[in-house]
Amino acid sequence: MKRYSDINIGDKETLSHTVTKSDIEKFVELTGDDNRLHIDEKFASKTQFKKPVVHGMLGASFISTLIGTKLPGDGALWFSQTLEFILPVRIGDNLVVAAEVVKKIDKDQIIELNVEIRNQNRQIVTKGVSKVKVVEFQEELQLQKDEYIQKNALIIGGTGGIGRAVCKQLAADGFNVFIHFFSNKSLAENLKQEIVSNGGMATILKADLTRTDEIQNLYSSFKRHATLLDVLVNCSSIKIPRISVKDLEWNDIREQLDFHVKSIFEVSKIFLEFLSGGRPGKIINIGTLAVDKPVADWTHYITAKAALAGLTKAMAFELGPKGIRVNLVSPGLTDTELTSDIPEKIKLITASQTPLRKLATVEDIAGAISFMASDKSNFLTGENIRINGGQFSI
Repeated sequence: MKRYSDINIGDKETLSHTVTKSDIEKFVELTGDDNRLHIDEKFASKTQFKKPVVHGMLGASFISTLIGTKLPGDGALWFSQTLEFILPVRIGDNLVVAAEVVKKIDKDQIIELNVEIRNQNRQIVTKGVSKVKVVEFQEELQLQKDEYIQKNALIIGGTGGIGRAVCKQLAADGFNVFIHFFSNKSLAENLKQEIVSNGGMATILKADLTRTDEIQNLYSSFKRHATLLDVLVNCSSIKIPRISVKDLEWNDIREQLDFHVKSIFEVSKIFLEFLSGGRPGKIINIGTLAVDKPVADWTHYITAKAALAGLTKAMAFELGPKGIRVNLVSPGLTDTELTSDIPEKIKLITASQTPLRKLATVEDIAGAISFMASDKSNFLTGENIRINGGQFSI
């Protein structure tokens, strides 16, 4: 949370949200406002609006989110709001909520905010003025260097097969685990509950990694909970459709590059300030054995992972002097949901060609990441740790 003295006239913050049908259903369930103009397409078609209109207060409720999480943040007391609803909001609209500090009242430590909500066409749909009292809080006592300091780990893609195993392992190692998810909130909550039940600490954070604004929101959400990040594990992934080179389009390659390189670059870059706080910071990316031992019909995926290997080495070289270690963990074929479409015959052949005669498990990968996240790996950076049971070695 920002202190009153740290807030200046002209300070701005934004957040975005795409309105879904589920949002409306939840709002109706919570408030009981089942006005047919909002939920009945046939009824709405007979009005001047022609389509259902999203509840005005549903969109305006994100003003609360902006005030409560960003400007000024935790502890903010929002006590007054004017609203003018200018244009209707529809399902599918991407709302961008923006607030700017326009006045400060020092006597009562109150700030006034001009608030605008715009749609994807940059049209103002709602505007108003917010008044917020900035509640002061006591500084936490700083821990002495010889006292125990809680370490934090952010696992991107924490609900995937490898991601879940990494979350459980790092929680068992004593890390305060931040579980990133995109769409499967229930799985993230169940994982959090499992970790807490076993005596660990966990927080869930949502973000669509293909959107820069949501990566910014991920950063802001993390900032509310912690001031330092010790380990960032990038293990999110997407489906890998098997496409032969003759059928491959550049868009297929670009989709993999955007997800496995661009999103990891943007996430890593935005969290650098948390990783360089005086303790050894670790960025651990997930590569693939397929870069060294290619697989047919995976050209788009292999290209992206090869680029990620280059990004890892370049970042390790540049960030090393800042105390940040950047490494790659490259599994062979691993038994996860991501590989569930691979024919069983191929899995059996792969296992038979491996000296250990089996496929890697997610726990095998999590074990390697546990080592890379620990102080035992503090002199390693720019490395590619291959977890393949001896299938490929140089």
